[in-house]
Amino acid sequence: MARPPAKELTERELEVMHVFWERGESTVAQVRDALQAAGRPLAYTTVATLIRILTEKDFLTQTADERPFAYRPQRSFDDVSRRMVGDLVLRLFGGSREQLLVHLIGEQGLTRQERAVLEKILEDEA
Repeated sequence: MARPPAKELTERELEVMHVFWERGESTVAQVRDALQAAGRPLAYTTVATLIRILTEKDFLTQTADERPFAYRPQRSFDDVSRRMVGDLVLRLFGGSREQLLVHLIGEQGLTRQERAVLEKILEDEA
């Protein structure tokens, strides 16, 4: 029996999504060129396959019916990152945001700028 397609993003799919989030509506060739410029050369057919998979997973929407086909993000970076971080917290830290924070801060400490941002967030919460 075949496995159902995964709803999570692979590393390569995430790379492609970052191009769409930065550029907006794009063609396969434009995405390939952007990846190439970022030092990640992939074949046109590989990028086309990744875009087809992302469309099937409802991360992208095809916006042009004629060649070259264009696509745009169907889900925002905020939506996807929120879901991925939530999944990380649940799976790795048993749902404990506190354990995640302790791990992140305890690993290397905070820079002045990171501390200021965190203090601002905490002030806004109060």
